[in-house]
Amino acid sequence: MKAAVLKQFGSPLAIETLPEPALGTGEVIVDVMASRVLAYANAVLSGERKYLLELPVVPGAGAIGRVRATGPDATHLVKGDWVYCDPTIRSRDDAQSPDIILQGLTAADQKALPLQRYFHDGAWAEQMRLPTENAIRIGNIAEADAARWCAMGTLLVPHGGFLAAQLQAGETVLVNGATGGFGSAAVAVALGMGAACVIATGRNEKALADLARRLGPRVRTVAMRGEEQDDRKRILQAAPGPIDCVLDILPPAANAIQVRTAIMAVRPYGRVVLMGGVGMLGGADLDLPYPWMMRNCITLRGQWMYPPHAALLMAGLIRAGLVDLNQFEVTSFALDDANAAVANAARDSGPFRMTVIEPPKSR
Repeated sequence: MKAAVLKQFGSPLAIETLPEPALGTGEVIVDVMASRVLAYANAVLSGERKYLLELPVVPGAGAIGRVRATGPDATHLVKGDWVYCDPTIRSRDDAQSPDIILQGLTAADQKALPLQRYFHDGAWAEQMRLPTENAIRIGNIAEADAARWCAMGTLLVPHGGFLAAQLQAGETVLVNGATGGFGSAAVAVALGMGAACVIATGRNEKALADLARRLGPRVRTVAMRGEEQDDRKRILQAAPGPIDCVLDILPPAANAIQVRTAIMAVRPYGRVVLMGGVGMLGGADLDLPYPWMMRNCITLRGQWMYPPHAALLMAGLIRAGLVDLNQFEVTSFALDDANAAVANAARDSGPFRMTVIEPPKSR
């Protein structure tokens, strides 16, 4: 099969012919129809992000594909099923504290490396092998729509945050960092889950205006100017009532004060979920007042990715028209042009913009 292979950090991807993946019990082989390219893929492939990724490797986190073969223990999946290939793979030998990898991207830590070495190669290939439970049926779709369905990979990240926050229909939500790829998706997901109002914060006023235009009057935007007290005051003025939950999804370049500004806008007994990258590049850590958190009974938790059932729920939101994939503008590249796809993803990133690699469709 044809695949894009990273042999050395900082070197171009090599387009090579590799052996087809071998099927094992508890596994599925999928014909890859489309796989998104992360906006920061070049930073991973260059080694800048220092992800736990052993080489050589076929990159590519997540895909839309069709089942080619199943193991003997599969009872529902059949050949030809359209599936979302969930890259979030969990070890099966500790249900309480599983180790996690993102297939074709990174291991969470050193303990997860044995799992990564087994489910090593990702989706930038004609075929891929993944655990049976990671092939999530999405129902029949037109082949031409496969690239747009790759948006599930972007939507599922904030969806995991809102599931962790136990977001309820009718609540008011604050999305902190709403002008990036994941942040803008978070606004759409919150609305799809029934939020009465989403307060969207960010520094890019043009992107904030576009969010409101795209997603309607339930979105209220607040431009962040960098002065904590004033920014928080304007957040509270924009909200129609108490803010029930905050999702922080700011990128690594942001600072901790921006996070605290949003967190401390939540109501008493409110919930806060941290999913961003603040602190990953050094700098001050998050500083929250102990008395305020204690006396206001604030729930604060971190969330990396999403639970296993999230993909099923997201497929349902899309099928119901509550989350609209047509919001996403897709630029597709052939597998032979994987290096061009990585470059395009870096320069053409932003809200509702997606770069996708589509392997040859002949089977």
